[in-house]
Amino acid sequence: MKIESSTIVSSRPALSQRAGLWWGLLGVLAFSFTLPFTRIAVEGLSPLFIGSGRAVIAAALAGIALAATGQRLPTAAQWGRLALVAGGVVVGFPMLTSYALTTSSAGHGAVVIALLPAATAIMAVLRVKERPAASFWTFAGLGAVAAVCFAALQGGGFGSLGAADLLFFGAVLAAAVGYAEGGLLARELGSWQTVSWALVLAAPVMIAAAGFAMAQEPPTATPVQWLAFAYLAAVSMYLGFFAWYRGLAIGPMAQISQVQLTQPVMTIAWAALLLGEPVGWTTIAGGLAVIACAGLAVRARLRAAAVRRTGPARDDTADATPVSGAPSALSAKPAG
Repeated sequence: MKIESSTIVSSRPALSQRAGLWWGLLGVLAFSFTLPFTRIAVEGLSPLFIGSGRAVIAAALAGIALAATGQRLPTAAQWGRLALVAGGVVVGFPMLTSYALTTSSAGHGAVVIALLPAATAIMAVLRVKERPAASFWTFAGLGAVAAVCFAALQGGGFGSLGAADLLFFGAVLAAAVGYAEGGLLARELGSWQTVSWALVLAAPVMIAAAGFAMAQEPPTATPVQWLAFAYLAAVSMYLGFFAWYRGLAIGPMAQISQVQLTQPVMTIAWAALLLGEPVGWTTIAGGLAVIACAGLAVRARLRAAAVRRTGPARDDTADATPVSGAPSALSAKPAG
């Protein structure tokens, strides 16, 4: 039975978006500790072991959860899309940031990775073939320039833009692809099911990489470094995505991505508290510039989407619940 009441239709999406923002903020809070804890872990563990080992442990947790709840296997098409998610958030981002943080500070990485919300919005635009306003692309481009300038100034000039900065930019691209595709898949498979299947899919490669890393450089970490690694495996690699993909699935995806603008601020604060990293004026100025550009880019896209919307708003909360089978209607025309 369908009720065509405009009152009911207009009220439910507001609640959905509010819930999506809170789920997204919870995920961002979990992710904000990732760089500081990675910086702690790389002092006693190799970057390859951190990037692969955390995925192996998370995949074990995912396998247990999937088996215990009797989840059905994804379809062939969904497996292909899960490969994009796995490549972005299971392999790409953890590996690239682990190597970058062997020579860079967590605060520095946080400012460069502040581009991620705008990058995620760009990937969402490309994925669903929308046509945002020209101002969106302008602000996204300015954000990229601001991040490059910040990294160059921190390194002593444009000629000294280091390998760590390139790794961070690569991590941003990888995560943006994984976030956008994962957000769409979460509407079909469910939030925790999406990250769980992605981890299981990547498990054989990550197990081999972890074994190779242990053979090349046996772990010699302190208890504190092992605790940091445990957080990366259980929370950054798995539990945090429960909330993050849930928020993206509720959507609209670009609006939910705005809450990630708080992540660099939180990460820099944790790095100062946990690692004693100094917070200089260049870090503050660079962070504000990148966050401002990213925020304007996302807001420009939201305004453009609001102008184009002609039909009644939809409630996406139902599509964020776990389902196993055919894709939902939202998968063909995502909100936003």
